[in-house]
Amino acid sequence: MDKFITAFFTHIVAIVLCVSTASASTVGKPSILVIGDSLSAAYNMPPAAGWVSLLQKRLLENNLSFNVINASISGDTTASGVSRIDNALRHARPTLTIIELGANDGLRGLSLVEMRNNLGRMIATAQANDSKVLLLGVNLPPNYGPQYTGDFRNSYSLLADKHGVALVPSILKGFEDNPEYFLPDRVHPNRAAQDRILDNVWPAVTSLLK
Repeated sequence: MDKFITAFFTHIVAIVLCVSTASASTVGKPSILVIGDSLSAAYNMPPAAGWVSLLQKRLLENNLSFNVINASISGDTTASGVSRIDNALRHARPTLTIIELGANDGLRGLSLVEMRNNLGRMIATAQANDSKVLLLGVNLPPNYGPQYTGDFRNSYSLLADKHGVALVPSILKGFEDNPEYFLPDRVHPNRAAQDRILDNVWPAVTSLLK
């Protein structure tokens, strides 16, 4: 019963996030689906301050009429992503699906084989729904050891090559070692980091939309 209740509220949160990102001027337009974890869910800040909402704003500023749907949930793993991507795709019918998951698998020391399998299933599911895919990676802290952190980092490029999808190797590139861009936990980017995340993602997004 506890698992059922958790799953129910997880989907409710996803729906709320989806609705919150869209603006009146983009309703009925082609959509971009973002399915991720706390790095994309505006953790500990207003949703409008997160990079996904900033993406919606920048698209409009560049006369690109897309409805950005944020289905990111803090704490999500790739296994959770697999369990809900079908519903998210049915809801969004996206032209582009941005997958930003894996960080919580790595931080929990979960199997990287399972992580890659889960991400691979998500990519294949999005492609089967006629959606382009952009995979967003992230690096783990060095205290997880060189073997695990290296294998984790390489997982994203392996998946991108295998499935023929675009990749941003690290959405935190350029500031991941700078504490002024993180909350005190040194894991979650703060509000000041959101524009920099978007700057890392933006070139790949615009290339795929062309």
